[in-house]
Amino acid sequence: MLLFSSNPSIEYLIGVILAALVGMTVHEFAHCYVAFLMGDSTAAEQGHLTLDPRVHINPLGFFMFILIGFGTLGQAPVNPYRMRNPRWGYLASVAAGPLSNLGLAIIFGIFIRIIGLQNLVFDFPELISQILLTMVTFNILLFIFNLLPLSPLDGWNIVYTLLPPDLAVEWERNRSNTQMVFFALILFSYFPGFPSILGILIGEPTIAIRRLILGL
Repeated sequence: MLLFSSNPSIEYLIGVILAALVGMTVHEFAHCYVAFLMGDSTAAEQGHLTLDPRVHINPLGFFMFILIGFGTLGQAPVNPYRMRNPRWGYLASVAAGPLSNLGLAIIFGIFIRIIGLQNLVFDFPELISQILLTMVTFNILLFIFNLLPLSPLDGWNIVYTLLPPDLAVEWERNRSNTQMVFFALILFSYFPGFPSILGILIGEPTIAIRRLILGL
């Protein structure tokens, strides 16, 4: 996958794990908190209005991510039918997840700019520089990845809520088809020599936004 190299250092792996843990926690909390603001108390009732990663983490999915580079990192209990406006409240809640990751990337990027990228790389311990740089890259990746219009990603739900009712019904009918496309893209990304469509859809925008945030 995009963040995993063939011969990663310990510092690099620690940076990826911490970035995944922080990114997942903020992402799921954002879903829950905005849903609560929209009138849905499901997350509050289940104890998810917290930044404690233990509440949000999907243990099996997170283990899969560490093992093979892909997995469902977390989960957020959201019920649009308890919101004051189910359609637009749900849209706000869904969009809050990926937008929170972009916000995290910008925050860490500003911090790196204040330090100075060259100072960070040459004057700080490798572990610190890896963690900070990976926080930027991984959260941009989560932002882009979750906006793909494929089920079960946030992007699919964003499109669903934005469509007029007749088109939304048709979109719902094709949910399973988009799921198959999604898993096929993931599967093919592990085949050496096979052109990685995910790498094009996610990798290039991630690199472009990373350069913009870090001023490269």
